[in-house]
Amino acid sequence: MVELIKRNIHMDCVKCRAFTQMTLEDDVIISDSRPDAAKLILDRGNMVIDEVKVTDDHVAVKGRLEFHVLYLTEKMGGQEGKSDVACMDGAVPFDEMVFMEGVKSGDSVGVDWEIEDLSIGLINSRKISVKSLAGLSLSCEEICDEETAVDLRSEEPIEFRKKTLNVAAMVVKKKDIFRIKEEVEIPGSFPNITSMIWSEITPGTVEFKVLDDKIALQGELHAFFLYRGEGDEEEICHYETTLPFAGSLECPGCREGMIPEIRLRAESREVEVRPDFDGEERVITFEQSLDLDICVYEEDSIDLLSDVYGVVKEVSVQEKNAEFRRLQAKCSGKAKAAGHFKVQEENTMIHKILHTACDLQIGEKNAVEGGIELSGTVELQIFFECSSEGEKYGVIRGSVPFQYLLETDGTLEDCIYPVNACVDQVTVAIIDNKEVDVKCVLYFRANIYRQWKEKIVEQILVSEPDMEKMAALPGIAVYMVREGESLWDIGKRYYVPVSTILQTNNLSSDEVKAGDKILIVKGM
Repeated sequence: MVELIKRNIHMDCVKCRAFTQMTLEDDVIISDSRPDAAKLILDRGNMVIDEVKVTDDHVAVKGRLEFHVLYLTEKMGGQEGKSDVACMDGAVPFDEMVFMEGVKSGDSVGVDWEIEDLSIGLINSRKISVKSLAGLSLSCEEICDEETAVDLRSEEPIEFRKKTLNVAAMVVKKKDIFRIKEEVEIPGSFPNITSMIWSEITPGTVEFKVLDDKIALQGELHAFFLYRGEGDEEEICHYETTLPFAGSLECPGCREGMIPEIRLRAESREVEVRPDFDGEERVITFEQSLDLDICVYEEDSIDLLSDVYGVVKEVSVQEKNAEFRRLQAKCSGKAKAAGHFKVQEENTMIHKILHTACDLQIGEKNAVEGGIELSGTVELQIFFECSSEGEKYGVIRGSVPFQYLLETDGTLEDCIYPVNACVDQVTVAIIDNKEVDVKCVLYFRANIYRQWKEKIVEQILVSEPDMEKMAALPGIAVYMVREGESLWDIGKRYYVPVSTILQTNNLSSDEVKAGDKILIVKGM
């Protein structure tokens, strides 16, 4: 009787993937509660997935593109000829049916999204046009157990050998939300807040560390607030700050030293104004949600059965292909990107830069000699205060291209390398009242995993020996080692244990080379 001793190795298995692009278009009426629009200033968009319904080979995705717009009006403080600012928001719904070969009803399908292009234009003072190109990435992934034979017990004399695999085994795969609650008190030189007009909160570099049963994270939030100040003229004020944050998420099963592979996306936020200790409206409180797609791996070394043979009986193995992954390298780096931009409107002149909104888009990601070649753009919206008569605010929109080699040692053949990227820093310098220089610092981080298929022993079959074959084998023979042969190969051919060959030939090691003469004695 032969008993295989097996061990389960958790791996993340991809059943199937799909990608589709959607073009979303709509004309949206500005609500009656909002003033007429004269010029659009800032915009941002966000995708919300409301429903994912899976059927055989198809996935129905319902959701909406949410957008927010800051715009100029024609009046300020009741005086004609001066511009004011206002904001509006809206949504464009979508219902997309995606073909996904191999997916079955009941499967769990994750949906990721990317807004590849967002264009919001002014049709007239009461209507805007919204056009967007958005990509949906669908994946059916799950943790699967690879039952791997690591040892055997046998009543029959059976020779076996093992090989060592270094793998990154999946420990945790889940989605979670990390909520950051902060409050900001505006400096004393700023007027009290009458109403909040626009807020923008974006994460900078975020670092993750796996601890026992939890994941720690720390990073920075860049916050920009535009508000209407207290006073007769209700001055429009802006305040920008950077806030550090730190915290942890419960993550049962994690242990310190494990490998985090976490994708982050800043989602919904809530912003409120409340009184300070003196009862004045000077404190901004907000809650920012970070959606986290969490994978945690453990580096492990496994000795698994690679081959067997019988000494008195015929022994064979049934094998199957199993997919494994191991961490090959970690790499990170910073890149610089720069651009030069001019104000397009003839009568608009720059007085002061108020805020710069950035969106980093990786267009291409290729494995090359020396690392990962990245290219793409940083999409900019530069919000500024005007020095020109009658117009208070303006915006410069532009793209800064980048190309960067994220260096790593070794080959990237058969590797996967998810890249996390963000704009770490952006500086806008005014050249004159019509031109600006932009400098960006971009941060990239990647874990590189080698992914391969390995034959593993699934079952061992024992049968009676072929007596004619056994009779044809000599009891004693001198064998000359051929190129590429090992003692294991020779022992398997003659049904002799490797230990017997070592003993017969007074060998202290199983290392042999072509041309060596080996004495084979059967039945020792």
